[in-house]
Amino acid sequence: MTAAPAQPRSTTPPSSPTFYVTTAIPYVNGDPHLGHALELVQADVLARHARLRGRPTRFLTGTDDHALKNVSAARAADREVGEFVAERVEDFRALRPALSLSTDDFLSTSSDARHRPGVEALWRRCAEAGDFYLRSYEGLYCAGCEQFYSPDELDASGRCPEHLPLPERVVEENWFFRLSRYADRVREEITSGRVRINPPAKRNEVLAFVDAGLEDFSVSRPETRSDGWGVPVPGDPSQVIYVWWDALTNYVTALGYGSDPADPGAADDYRTWWSGGDERVHVIGKGITRFHAVYWLALLLSAGEPLPTTIHVHDYVTAGGAKLAKSAGTAVHPVGLVDAYGTDALRWWFAREVPLLGDAEFTAERLVARHDDELAHGVGNLVNRTLTLVHRFRDGVVPALPRTRASAPDELGSAVGQVAPAVDAALADADLRAATGAVRRVVDAANRYVNTERPWELAARERAGDADAAEAAAHLDEVLARPVEACRVVAVELSPFVPDGAARLREQLGGPAGGGQESGTDRVGTPVPVFPRLG
Repeated sequence: MTAAPAQPRSTTPPSSPTFYVTTAIPYVNGDPHLGHALELVQADVLARHARLRGRPTRFLTGTDDHALKNVSAARAADREVGEFVAERVEDFRALRPALSLSTDDFLSTSSDARHRPGVEALWRRCAEAGDFYLRSYEGLYCAGCEQFYSPDELDASGRCPEHLPLPERVVEENWFFRLSRYADRVREEITSGRVRINPPAKRNEVLAFVDAGLEDFSVSRPETRSDGWGVPVPGDPSQVIYVWWDALTNYVTALGYGSDPADPGAADDYRTWWSGGDERVHVIGKGITRFHAVYWLALLLSAGEPLPTTIHVHDYVTAGGAKLAKSAGTAVHPVGLVDAYGTDALRWWFAREVPLLGDAEFTAERLVARHDDELAHGVGNLVNRTLTLVHRFRDGVVPALPRTRASAPDELGSAVGQVAPAVDAALADADLRAATGAVRRVVDAANRYVNTERPWELAARERAGDADAAEAAAHLDEVLARPVEACRVVAVELSPFVPDGAARLREQLGGPAGGGQESGTDRVGTPVPVFPRLG
């Protein structure tokens, strides 16, 4: 496994709007699974695409270390909590090379020196707003979700919607946040579009939750329940800050929020990417939507800080119809899949099989079929036949395209011209399936173009030396050059989705050097399989 390849050159002039994208940060009580990998790849595609279009981009991920379930896992393993967590964090860091991620930052909430000051600073800001009060509480607590549930939120068997174990009845005294105070403002931020929740069905679910009435929620836990693991409540060391408050804050602590106690928002990175940034994007799973689209907004409103601009919500990867989860015994380790099938195959399966709305059923057979049909047979065969033809008829030198084109483009010209805006539009909605579909249309159009134009017949007419030999040669030049151009566009547009394979494509496809096409320096490499078949 190698480091993520460099970005290809942008296909559009550089623009200034910043793009800050984050994933949710997972608990480290168990191994990474395919659901974690899905979210990381989705966010990575958005980050790579933004860089490709010339946008200043920052991509953050990390780990949620202060969960009580991490404490429980350490106890079960008879390990000291800090040592156990630190070891598990490295398993999540290892996803970067395995998945060819282009992350700019990784924050571990227990060990990163940036985190605790920011958590404390946000707490103090909300305290200054008068949004905390101490209250005794009894409720049903799901350790898997790290949240309290009311009985009507549980299923018929008394379980939470996400986890199998029955919630535990807990009685304790906690600090509460006045969430009810912010119901109208949270709703207005969402309905105005200032905070976009995508897809719209998830937005409607959030609004329904808000309209049902927001209740104040507990934002601390007794220090005794967590063995002191976590960030102490400022001014009350008998309590530690609730893990969800702690975890959500990572999006701003990674930018230096709270590094200056006198002015928590003074850090340059915070001003560049958050308070003065253009797009602040969260990519999250559906099970934690309320935390990001309701609680997080309210905390930021209380503290007087800007809100995220977009929250992309994805559904789950399932196996046998069940959510992938450690507790259910259905987890699939992504590194094992990469070792068996390669990074390109896994990333392509995420892009092509996971819908914008709805769960995606995973099997290794479906992964192999997608790779072989669309990458090996589709893209791979197009590039192989294109380069073979250029070597056979022009010794590997790509002919120059005519300086003028017909005013009405054919199917191939339309597909090439439309692919970049189609990808842009799809990824604005984090719709990887639609974006890769636009790239596939170029591949299909190029294959049909070669089949229709039949360059081998044009070459035979050129060699025959008949009266139309010169015309056949000129036509052959165009018929060879246009698929090369299409393949190069495909390689660039594929780079956010399969960066390793796209880098190999760009190396084979070459490009003009020095004086460009007119000087005869536009050469292509020898065709070798870029996406070898897996099945």
